[in-house]
Amino acid sequence: MSPTTTTIYHNARCSNSRGALALLQERGITPQVVDYFQQPLDAQQLAQLIAQLGVPVRDVMRSKEAIYQELGLDDPTWSDAQLIDHIAAHPILLNRPIVVTGKGARLCRPPELVLELL
Repeated sequence: MSPTTTTIYHNARCSNSRGALALLQERGITPQVVDYFQQPLDAQQLAQLIAQLGVPVRDVMRSKEAIYQELGLDDPTWSDAQLIDHIAAHPILLNRPIVVTGKGARLCRPPELVLELL
C-alpha cells in the first residue's frame, strides 16, 4: 500500500466522478472518498484545494449550473475569495471529480485524466 493517501472529491450522481473512482478501484486503489455534498468544504479548504490544483478559481466552477447564472458569477468583478465563498455555500458549483495523490491534484474531466496521477 502506498504511504500517500489518494483522495477523490466525489459526486456519486456525476458520471465523470463515478468513472474516475472506478478507474482508481480497478487499479487496486481504495481512495478516501469525500462526498462534498455530505461533507461540504469550507472556504479555507476550498482555497487550499484550488491552490493544489494550480488553476484559476473559475476553472473549478460549474458555470452551467442555474445558481451560477442566478448569482451572476460570470461577472469578472467577483474576487477569487468571493467565488470560493459561493462554492462553499453552494457545493453544486464545484466541478468534479478532483483527485489528489502524491503526484499532485487534478480535475479529472474526462475521468481518464486520473491515470496521470498514478
